[in-house]
Amino acid sequence: MAALFGSDAFTPAQITERIERVGVVKARLPLLSLVLLGVLAGAFIGLGAMYATLVTADTDLSHAVGRVLGGVVFSLGLLLVVIAGAELFTGNNLLAMAWADGRITTREVLRNWVVVCLANFLGAAGIALLVHLSGHTGMNGGAVADQYVRIAAAKCTLPFWRAFFSGVLCNILVCLAVWMAFAGRSVMDKAVAIVFPISAFVAAGFEHSVANMYFIPIGMLCVSAGSTITAGVDITWVGMLGNLAPVILGNLLGGSGFVAFIYYIIYRRDPRISP
Repeated sequence: MAALFGSDAFTPAQITERIERVGVVKARLPLLSLVLLGVLAGAFIGLGAMYATLVTADTDLSHAVGRVLGGVVFSLGLLLVVIAGAELFTGNNLLAMAWADGRITTREVLRNWVVVCLANFLGAAGIALLVHLSGHTGMNGGAVADQYVRIAAAKCTLPFWRAFFSGVLCNILVCLAVWMAFAGRSVMDKAVAIVFPISAFVAAGFEHSVANMYFIPIGMLCVSAGSTITAGVDITWVGMLGNLAPVILGNLLGGSGFVAFIYYIIYRRDPRISP
């Protein structure tokens, strides 16, 4: 394939095999390692969200430019997860491929997803607290804090089905970013593969459950600290749960159903197509 196309990237069939092998390892990680790697991933995504908010808080940028630039810098989060190493719930939806091929059990998949999702929340909420205590939200005359409040308030009031389908679209792009990163043989290969899908989902305003685990808590902290736009803002734990429930379900369907299972059907069910 490399000779035919002039590329040393792994082929899609090879990516499928690599993701299955990694999925088996992920599903059987010791509990402490899984928790710590999940906390790291939540913090990494939070750092990407922090970076993106700094950009989108700049009102001198046009809507499209601000969204696209915000998406590009948000990619820091997944770059850290993939290259530095961490366990991210949305990316781990690709474990569905190893499950469909019978290489891991339902119990192992659910253990990974539940533990990683909870650990991601700890990491994302924890970094939100650290970022708030650092004084970052006071930048640009308090515009950064106001932007956090706007983002969190919008997420807490998002209708269920809109949040769900936005979550589906988000994780199609996230899992495709992870998928393409597996094609790369160098850090630069992986970075290029990640930036475009991730910046696309952020620019389009799709919902990422782990990012929301950062945005909503820090929005609460900004409101409690006296953001200038707190009037009429309703950011609550109930609102956060009302957002996370449909977004997590949507992320699961997008990553597992529209990426993992489709590629499983293409490359693993037919023995004639080999890596």
